[in-house]
Amino acid sequence: MTGLGTIINTAAVAAGGLLGLKLKNGIKKNMQDVMMQACGVATIFIGGSGALSKMLVFQDGRFETQGTMLLIFSLVAGSLLGEWINIEKKMDVLGEKIKKTVKAENDNLFVEGFVNVSLIICVGAMAIVGSIQDGISGDYSLLTAKAILDFVIVVVFAAAYGAGAVFSAVPVFLYQGAITLAAAFLGSFVSNVIVSDLSFVGSVLIFCVGVNIGFGRKFKVGNMLPALIVPIIYNLIWK
Repeated sequence: MTGLGTIINTAAVAAGGLLGLKLKNGIKKNMQDVMMQACGVATIFIGGSGALSKMLVFQDGRFETQGTMLLIFSLVAGSLLGEWINIEKKMDVLGEKIKKTVKAENDNLFVEGFVNVSLIICVGAMAIVGSIQDGISGDYSLLTAKAILDFVIVVVFAAAYGAGAVFSAVPVFLYQGAITLAAAFLGSFVSNVIVSDLSFVGSVLIFCVGVNIGFGRKFKVGNMLPALIVPIIYNLIWK
């Protein structure tokens, strides 16, 4: 069944968030702060390692870099488009609306948790590749594996951020579902090179999210999301 992977993943995120909320009540404030810093560092290394695995190649006995121009062009062009649309503000507004709907006005970390956790579990390589596989062949095994990882991640982040992390299940369902449907209709145009380039750029965005979590909001990662569109256009036109 096409889309089953996204359904499983969404349920895992919601379940992990609810479990994290229960744990939060028994964790002191200083422990929550340390957990958030640890999550930031872990996210930095996850994103960095994913980007370097695509960027560094070993040839003729030495390391060389590839994809530098694609990365620069993707981030610059994508960020300009995202800044023009102001995606970050729209994500914040969505978070505020959900916050009011669930009557969590006193939760100061709700929007931050919603935005950061949504970005972490949406823009990674597994979200992109898994959704494409689900759409093209109905293979949801990668998204099932991602669901297990996301469950653990959201438990930790919900314990640190609170209820906002639980509602990251909403963008996961919409984002991965949209990719799955697009892949189902356009599967013949999705090459392995496109998937690899998407994973490359997505890993860099994950790195930026990690910096935001560990050191405060330094990057407007929401406004950088259109960078994921550039590799698709690049490969379809020039390759």
